[in-house]
Amino acid sequence: MIRKFFRLTMLLMLPIAVVLTGAVVYAQVSAGAEAGKAAAPAKASGKTAKAIFAGGCFWCMEAPFDRIDGVISTTSGYTGGDKVNPGYQQVSSGYTGHAEAVEVLYDPAKVTYERLLDVFWHNIDPTTKDAQFCDHGNQYRTAIFYLDGTQKAAAEASKTALDKTKPFKNPIVTEITAAKPFYPAEDYHQDYYIKNPVRYKFYRTGCGRDARLTELWGDKAGGGEHK
Repeated sequence: MIRKFFRLTMLLMLPIAVVLTGAVVYAQVSAGAEAGKAAAPAKASGKTAKAIFAGGCFWCMEAPFDRIDGVISTTSGYTGGDKVNPGYQQVSSGYTGHAEAVEVLYDPAKVTYERLLDVFWHNIDPTTKDAQFCDHGNQYRTAIFYLDGTQKAAAEASKTALDKTKPFKNPIVTEITAAKPFYPAEDYHQDYYIKNPVRYKFYRTGCGRDARLTELWGDKAGGGEHK
C-alpha cells in the first residue's frame, strides 16, 4: 500500500529537485546497474540452479543478486500463495497469500547457495514480521523458499549461525519454507532499478531501506552490494 503511494507520487509529483538532478542520478545509478548486470556471466558453465527469496519490495532485491559473479539472472515475481497466476493488484491486496519474491538463476560452479543466503540476509530486516521498511502486509514478509532438502539444510544452518552472531537484539522471524509455484511479475516490474533509476532511488530512499539496513548490519549492510 505504501509503495502504491510512492509509485503515484513518483509518476505525478516528483520533487523539482529530483527532476533537476535526474540526469545526474540517472547516469550514476544506471551506470552502476549496468555494470552489475555485466558482472553476471552471459552463459553458465554447464549447470544452473535456482534460489527463491522474499525480502519485501522485489524491485530492491534484484540488484544485490545481479551484482554477484555467478548469478545469471533475477526475476521478480510472486510465490507462497495458492492463487494460480496472480497479478500485482491481487498480490498487493494482501489476500492471496503470495509474497513478492525474486527467483535467482545461478551457476553453482561460480557461486554457492550459501553465498546467496549471505547476500539475502544482509539485504533485509529479518526482525520484522509481515513488513519490510515502509511496506506492510504479508506480501512483504521475508522468506527463504527452499527447492530441495539441501537448500533447506543450508537455509536453516545459516539462520542458526545468524542467531548466534547477529548484531541486533530482536529475534529473527524470517520464514524458511518449501517453495510453491513461482509466477513472474509483470514486465514493468522486471529490472526496475535499471529501467527507472531515478524513481527507484527515490522510492528506496523514501522507504528508509538503506538507513535501516545500516542500522541493523553496520558496514556489513547489503553484503557490500546494496548501495
